[in-house]
Amino acid sequence: MRKLSGFRPAAAALILLLGGGVGAACSSGGDDIGARPARRPAGYFDTQTLLNAQVQRLQRQRPALEKRVMLRDALPETAKLPQPDWARELQLFYQADINKPALRGAYQVLTSDSAGFTRRIFRRLPEVDHPVLALEVVQDDSVVRELRATLEQRNPLFFSGKKLQLRFGADGLLSDYEVQGRQKLVGFDTTRYVSSARVLR
Repeated sequence: MRKLSGFRPAAAALILLLGGGVGAACSSGGDDIGARPARRPAGYFDTQTLLNAQVQRLQRQRPALEKRVMLRDALPETAKLPQPDWARELQLFYQADINKPALRGAYQVLTSDSAGFTRRIFRRLPEVDHPVLALEVVQDDSVVRELRATLEQRNPLFFSGKKLQLRFGADGLLSDYEVQGRQKLVGFDTTRYVSSARVLR
């Protein structure tokens, strides 16, 4: 396990959760479907390919990362990671991938252009059962400048909601990201958290 100096144990645990296996549990089934070569993707924005390319570029350039975490009502805590594991840092954002064969026709697509930027919003249809409520992508020609996603999961005992945001520079490389979330388990108080990070290059 990585040691995150500068963070108290609760905040460090949150960072490991956000950057670790929590995404795999929610997306493993969809990834299996999308991996079948005989089935075409849904035709939406390809979040997985974007993230894979970011991980490769960041691993080559090896910038540091400054992270800031706020858990419940505690004061924010900040720490610097000189050599981040970029695949782990971005793993949570793979939950925003909706470009899967099983989701074909599940999202309404809205497109608008303003000041040279193209904005596409993929909004889940009411009858569809999938955690991603909406995905928003802003591009400057072919360069992605911003990606936002809203996710919710609920059952009779548990609720989890997240807002994910990734921002990119003019060269297309990740500049910063943020995760806002809340979780509620029956019989317990709601846990709210914010985790943000800035790429230092």
